[in-house]
Amino acid sequence: MPPKHKFIQKILILVIIFSASFTTAFYSYFLLPSEQKLVVGDSLNLPKVKIPEFINNISVYVESNRNNVFEINGCPVTQKIYKYNGEAPVVTEPGQLNLRLKLFGIIPLKNMMVDVLPEVRVVPGGHSVGVMLQTDGVLTVGHSPVYQEEGQICYPAKEAGLELGDHILEINNTKIKNEKHAAELIHQLGSKGPLEILAKHKGEKKLFTVIPKYCVDTKTYRIGLYIRDNAAGVGTITFYEPIGGQYGALGHMIVDLETVDTKEKGRIVKADVQGIKPGKKGEPGEKIGIFNGDELRGSIEINSHFGIFGRLNKPLNNPYFKNGVPIAFSNQIQEGPAEIITVISGDKLEKFDIEILRVLPQHQPTGKGLVIQITDPKLLQTTGGIIQGMSGSPIIQNNKLVGAVTHVFVNDPTKGYGCLAEWMLLEAGIVDKEASSLPEIMAKSPVFI
Repeated sequence: MPPKHKFIQKILILVIIFSASFTTAFYSYFLLPSEQKLVVGDSLNLPKVKIPEFINNISVYVESNRNNVFEINGCPVTQKIYKYNGEAPVVTEPGQLNLRLKLFGIIPLKNMMVDVLPEVRVVPGGHSVGVMLQTDGVLTVGHSPVYQEEGQICYPAKEAGLELGDHILEINNTKIKNEKHAAELIHQLGSKGPLEILAKHKGEKKLFTVIPKYCVDTKTYRIGLYIRDNAAGVGTITFYEPIGGQYGALGHMIVDLETVDTKEKGRIVKADVQGIKPGKKGEPGEKIGIFNGDELRGSIEINSHFGIFGRLNKPLNNPYFKNGVPIAFSNQIQEGPAEIITVISGDKLEKFDIEILRVLPQHQPTGKGLVIQITDPKLLQTTGGIIQGMSGSPIIQNNKLVGAVTHVFVNDPTKGYGCLAEWMLLEAGIVDKEASSLPEIMAKSPVFI
């Protein structure tokens, strides 16, 4: 081969090597998210570029709209444009950063918007609580058909004007104690004629005349309603913010509370787990708890798609994280091992292994940001996976609070969804931003009357 051809061949080989190295080294920059959330003290992790030794003049530059917001190895970066040398810069000031990553300081690689929030540390929960609605009497939560002879159906209460969200206070001048008491009264008095039902209707007390009908299915007199008393069920506290005394729990909405038109929509009390009904395919399990209102109490002031929020009567302690933990944002969560904290006996907090299977895209706030799977042998043997009452159990990864358990997959109780912790803090007002999403319901079977 002539010398000239050999020289051209070497040049082509060098071009190919250079192109491959360039593509591999810088393609990862294009994959960086365009938006990130960080907390003061977090590192802005940029790809470390590996370039062949014979190429030594290629550099990535970071251009910021602000200066004095980064530190590298403890030294402040005072310039708005600096050469990236592979050391992850640490953000030192809250606020919004607009970053431009450029090759040679000229060729654009990536534009990024970074929200830097003040550090917020919370105490992880895991404590079981009973949720009590701020209601008098019983709450109407649905219409239920009364089946008569020859397949006929009727809705006596609905026909009389009672609506969903009304609170039944008295039946024939007898105050209602709970859902069981209401059902017994209706059956006992049903054969004697119309019932005079006093209810709180659209914020005012109103008397309704309802004619009960005999139901051939239940063999009782009924008025065609689903009702619930003030016990909504057992849930789990996700976090406690010690400065303001605020807590967040459940990770999803309690639909019943939407009808309670007061600032304090209810309260939570300590619950001791007395038993476990394991879950299985097609049949969710549950925690069986006894409410204990003397030791731990809290208000319910916010009921949203991300859980319930209020204030506790005393500080919350967690033996695993006595000094609290920071919050992880979605871009900091990784697929892989994590832990949850929950109670499966008495009031003892325990840690259990899980796997984060997916971190779902969060283009807007949603109550389902994670897909998780229970992997801990002890928890699987005891509960079968995720069960009712476990909603709100904090999810911990890399010593940060990343979210809360919220829902179980009906066909596979070992798997379920989690709500991101960042949305819970936004909703609680601990981080000052607005959020919204779709509602979910806290499971507790109503009684029909």
